[in-house]
Amino acid sequence: MKKIVIIGGGPAGLAAACKAYEMGTKPEDILIIERDRELGGILNQCIHAGFGLHMFGEELTGPEYAARYIAKVNEYKIPYTLNSMVVDITPQREVSYVCSDGLKTVKAGAVILAMGCRERTRGALNIPGTRPAGIFSAGTAQRFVNVEGYMVGRKVVILGSGDIGLIMARRMTLEGAKVECVCEVMPYSGGLARNIAQCLDDFDIPLYLSTTVIDIKGKERVEGVTIAQVDQNRKPIMETARYIECDTLLLSVGLIPENELSKNLGITLDRVTSGAVVNQDMQTSCEGIFACGNVLHVHDLVDYVSEEAAHAAESAVKFADNVALSDKTVNVSAINGVRYTVPQKIDLSAITTENKIFMRVDNIYKNKYLCVKCGDVLVKKVKKAHVAPGEMEVVGFNAEEIQLMKNTAADITVGLE
Repeated sequence: MKKIVIIGGGPAGLAAACKAYEMGTKPEDILIIERDRELGGILNQCIHAGFGLHMFGEELTGPEYAARYIAKVNEYKIPYTLNSMVVDITPQREVSYVCSDGLKTVKAGAVILAMGCRERTRGALNIPGTRPAGIFSAGTAQRFVNVEGYMVGRKVVILGSGDIGLIMARRMTLEGAKVECVCEVMPYSGGLARNIAQCLDDFDIPLYLSTTVIDIKGKERVEGVTIAQVDQNRKPIMETARYIECDTLLLSVGLIPENELSKNLGITLDRVTSGAVVNQDMQTSCEGIFACGNVLHVHDLVDYVSEEAAHAAESAVKFADNVALSDKTVNVSAINGVRYTVPQKIDLSAITTENKIFMRVDNIYKNKYLCVKCGDVLVKKVKKAHVAPGEMEVVGFNAEEIQLMKNTAADITVGLE
């Protein structure tokens, strides 16, 4: 029996474990289950800087950021098991996993889901053409180059302008490759503005918006791709097609939360985020099961992942200690240009100034107001000079705004006006 079982030893799982310990949980009552050969998750291959500004007040690389939490886990003597794959979770919080010792099952007072996310592949895109070598997801290429020490190509086209794709455009250039272009099917980039500036503009790498790959040529190895502009329905405009010679195609076309375990457990998932529907305590629809990090929704900053994981751990410890967590909630809905919100439910009687609503917009907007309403009552109105899908928005509440929501006691909507 463990008080807290955490599935995943990446940034979310590490932060959750540390917070659980700091709340007084004995180290032997915590268990981190990690499927990889080491702790740290995706941060281990993110050797670029840009992490930790919010959490530590300084700029760190991914491995440096992970190392700070790994050092804490070791200092706190929190147990973890590596090369271990969770295969099942029951509603009674029994976690079964396969490790070097075979199949094991552990009963938990509370379970924290921190499995992260995975990349969409070529198969999800249905790009016509042959199936040669030289086609990689951007994250796979990043691991080959940064961790394994393999160069994946010399003439590169990147499809998708997510942050990993932008960062790999710079990384491949620094390693001596020629990045011909980055193509993005949407009329806006999916990455952070700072990554467009630092990874593309600084290296004169062209970004073609409303453009996609419509054909891949090559038998043994990629020889080139055909790109074309797309119309408003994302259908290729064939008269704009042109061929680009290359030996490598990197795909940075979105991330999907790793929620197979959640589906098997019957947890309610959000159709937009593909993560669990949670309340302000980060508790899912299954009592005692909490979610945080990229398994819940894809974040742009790891600092937010750590913050969210600490909040989930705080709630999980309270649940395991039989502190009642309210289930009386109102719905939080995204409207008018906002794609989704996390959490999707809030108990107004339990909300504090520590609680925040995270969201993403569905397009680029300028000079708008981000409005939070409780029923027909305007609770908060924030001026936004610029919002974009690649950057997450966060809204918090002061004591007066919280009291207004409690008095109104109606469903909450978040939208642009």
